[in-house]
Amino acid sequence: SNIGITPVNDGRVLRLPIPELSEERRAQLAKQVKARAEEARVAIRNIRREGNELIKKAQKGGEITEDDQKDMLSDVQELTDEMIKEVDQILKAKDDELMNI
Repeated sequence: SNIGITPVNDGRVLRLPIPELSEERRAQLAKQVKARAEEARVAIRNIRREGNELIKKAQKGGEITEDDQKDMLSDVQELTDEMIKEVDQILKAKDDELMNI
């Protein structure tokens, strides 16, 4: 593949010299990290939506009360907010790591 690494063979050991990351490559990696973080946020929101639908169906089916439904929806929203906050913290840490030399 075209990754810019030329293998060096000294007869016993195969070496792959990996150069330092350039500023341009760091920016590309940071962009990829941000895209992955957004994918994670979307996945979390989709799970929230599915959970909310299940809760609403359970309430309509008479399995839970309206008060229980409100409590469960609130709990799901709190978990969603907590997970998105965690994704944001991981994103910031990784972005800082990539941009520091």
